Amino acid sequence: MLVVNGGPRPEPGTLNQLFFQAIERYDKPDALQVKIGGRYEPISHRAMLERVRHVAYALQWMGAKPGDRVAILSENRPEWAIADFACLTTGVTDVAIYPTLPDSQIAYILKDSGAMAIFVSTVEQAQKVATIRHQLPTLRCVVSFDSVESGLADFSMAEFERRGAEDEPPDAAARHRERALQVRPNDIATFLYTSGTTGEPKGVMLTHDNIHSNVAASREMIPFVGNDVALSFLPLSHILERMAGHYLMFATGTSIAYAESTATVPDDMLVVRPTLMISVPRLYEKMYGRVVETGMTGGEVKKRIFVWARATGDKWADVKLAGDTPRGVLALKYSLAQRLVFSKLRTRTGGRLRYMVSGGAPLSAEINKFFYAAGLTILEGYGLTETSPVVAVNTPSAFRIGTVGMAIPGVSISIAEDGEILVQGPNVMVGYYNKPLMTKEAIDSDGWFHTGDIGVLNDGFLTITDRKKELLVTAGGKNIAPQPIEALMKRSKFVAEAVLIGDRRKFPMALVIPDFDQLEKWARYKGLVFSDHETLIALPEVRAKMERETLSSLGDLAHFETPKKVTLLPEDFSVDRGELTPTLKVKRRVIDDHYKHLIDAVYSDVEATGSAPVERH
Repeated sequence: MLVVNGGPRPEPGTLNQLFFQAIERYDKPDALQVKIGGRYEPISHRAMLERVRHVAYALQWMGAKPGDRVAILSENRPEWAIADFACLTTGVTDVAIYPTLPDSQIAYILKDSGAMAIFVSTVEQAQKVATIRHQLPTLRCVVSFDSVESGLADFSMAEFERRGAEDEPPDAAARHRERALQVRPNDIATFLYTSGTTGEPKGVMLTHDNIHSNVAASREMIPFVGNDVALSFLPLSHILERMAGHYLMFATGTSIAYAESTATVPDDMLVVRPTLMISVPRLYEKMYGRVVETGMTGGEVKKRIFVWARATGDKWADVKLAGDTPRGVLALKYSLAQRLVFSKLRTRTGGRLRYMVSGGAPLSAEINKFFYAAGLTILEGYGLTETSPVVAVNTPSAFRIGTVGMAIPGVSISIAEDGEILVQGPNVMVGYYNKPLMTKEAIDSDGWFHTGDIGVLNDGFLTITDRKKELLVTAGGKNIAPQPIEALMKRSKFVAEAVLIGDRRKFPMALVIPDFDQLEKWARYKGLVFSDHETLIALPEVRAKMERETLSSLGDLAHFETPKKVTLLPEDFSVDRGELTPTLKVKRRVIDDHYKHLIDAVYSDVEATGSAPVERH
């Protein structure tokens, strides 16, 4: 069994150590930046430390003890970071919840984790919790970052901080630090819930050292210069942003500026002018799409210049990636291409980006190479929630497009006989909370975590080639378990078969085969005229009916899990065509391949029109 190791493991440590070390080492006026009234305002390390201490004492006043769970349901903002560090320095395990989740999934997570309290961001999030609070016997306190009306929360964040400040002893700062540093590397820092194939989210338990080791290894791989600025917009409930955009940036003295929303990221980049950026491929795809569209639709002369510049950049990149230095005519042409085309892309990012990091889903090699040619290096990496998350990453000195880089320090990668990627290291989770059997399936007796991904190693560089499990990962890095969703869609008597599509795509869609016996009866009752299945599913009334039937049971799904398109098929899947196993189980990859032209057309149509009605084919 081939095994590669990223080098010596970092010394064990805690996130609390990183917190106090960063404050003492950097003590900057702009540890965090937040947009208020259209302008970015700084929050210093000293102010942050004081607020974290106030919240920590408020948690103790409330009765929170080491090992208790406290949830955070919020968009990215300074209060998220303050609540997180307050929990950690109190010895509390925090439970990060996606703010886009519906009430039912939030209720499951809060019940499963046994959360005693929850921080919420807005009135909308407070209302979600108020709706389900009667289902949560362990939940004692709701703290809202924003002021909310009575009944939705027990405290506003300002009130909670004042309560903590009032409860502080004279030597509060020293006691807070002492208590925080009593937390051990193996203590649980956080629960992060991911979708499971059973339909129930799984609570991934990560220790302080799981994440600390990932921070320590990552800061060795990516060069920081001490005055970097990062724009935070991926959800902090996502382990990539949590480790890399939150703890790693804080530990390296990088100023963290919070985007106002995902929609404002392009504008916020121009204001913040980040030097480092972490994203899932979706943002890079959008940036690439805008540049190509602008270059190809600005008139014949502009189009020719763009095509020439792209070809020149491609040749320049080939030489550079081969380890050589472009010279002569190519160097002159590339310099001109930079001035005419590529410099505009760099300007759109704020003009200061040194590196961009991509993770959470596969990044197109074509897009990566285009950015590289434009002078914007995207360091693609690989990891999972269960690995805290980074397993491997490209670096400026070890960079190979089409791969996810080499193993980080302390992490070992092995390829099993069936091609599955196995991971071992200090970053591997303790297990799934309340799910010992699933934990045993995921981590074998030798401590190897089974990723469910298929890959190959070449000169130490890891390439992901397939997914062993059927879990879908969207282009935005969201995990979707398709089988429970398909089962919900098939609750309708009008749906004979449904297959969710969405791996590496921007959103999920469904291929649906109607139960034609039921559908034909309904159509005749409605007086509709048709001659065969093709003409039946072409009728607007039928398409609308099938959309309602397919989506009617999906109200409790998160937005990112819900199919945005329903495409009707006129015939059943077949064993003979390899679409079904002999036991009539759907072979997802075969379906994806057989109907690729239809699927691609659906996604292209959405890109072109922005609409998502039910389709038939």
